[in-house]
Amino acid sequence: MAQRTLSRLALTPAVALAALVGFAAAPAQAAVWSSSDQWGTYTTSDNYILYNNIWGSGAGAQSIWANSSSDWGVWADHPNTGGIKSYPNAKKVVNKPIGSLSSLTSTYNVTVPSSGAYNTSYDIWDSDYDYEVMLWVNYNGAVGPLGTSQGNVTLGGHTWTVYKGDNGSNQVFSFLRTSDSTSGTVNILPILKWIKDTKGWWGNETIGDVQFGYEITSSAGGLDFRTNGFGVSAG
Repeated sequence: MAQRTLSRLALTPAVALAALVGFAAAPAQAAVWSSSDQWGTYTTSDNYILYNNIWGSGAGAQSIWANSSSDWGVWADHPNTGGIKSYPNAKKVVNKPIGSLSSLTSTYNVTVPSSGAYNTSYDIWDSDYDYEVMLWVNYNGAVGPLGTSQGNVTLGGHTWTVYKGDNGSNQVFSFLRTSDSTSGTVNILPILKWIKDTKGWWGNETIGDVQFGYEITSSAGGLDFRTNGFGVSAG
C-alpha cells in the first residue's frame, strides 16, 4: 500500500483532463466546500482536514464535497481496473504517544454503493509514517489487504481478521471487520496497545493522523460515497 498522506504519484495530463470533464458531469452538491483537484484539501472549523487524494495510477474523475467533518462525501468514476485509485478522507491529528493516551475512540456512519471495488476504512499513522494501521469496517468487490493473515481477534468492540505486511515504505497492519458495518463506534486504543504490548510489532509510537475514508479501486459509471457522521475523540 502506498502512503496516502504523503502521496508521491501524479496523474498524467490526460487523466487530469478526464477528471475535470468528469467533475463537470458529476451530480451537483450544495455544500460549503467542494473540489475536483487531485490533492484538494479543506480544514473544517473543528480542525479536521478533508483531502480528495487521487493518488493511484489510471485514475478517473473524482470530486469531494463537505459541509463539516461529519457531513461530507465523494463522487468517483474510476475505471474497472486493478490497483487503488484514491483514498478521499477526513483526518484528525492526534500527536500523542500510545503510552500517554488514556482514550482514543471514533464514531462513523456511512452510505456506500452496492457496486464497485472499495473499502471504507480508518488509516492510522504514527508521526514518522513508519507504521500504518488500517481498520476496514466494510468492503466490496475485488479488494484485499496487504500481507498475510494473523488470525482473528476481538478488539475495540469489533471482531477483525488481522493481516501483517510491508509495502516497502512502511509496515502495514490491516484489521478487516468480519462482517460489514455502515455505522458504529470503534475503541481504537486497545487495538494500538494490542499491536504494541501483545504482538510487539511496534514500540511506544506517537500516533499522528487518524484518517477515515474510502479506498477506491473502481467505481465505473460514477458512484457516490457519503459520510453521514464521523468524529475522533482522544484523551
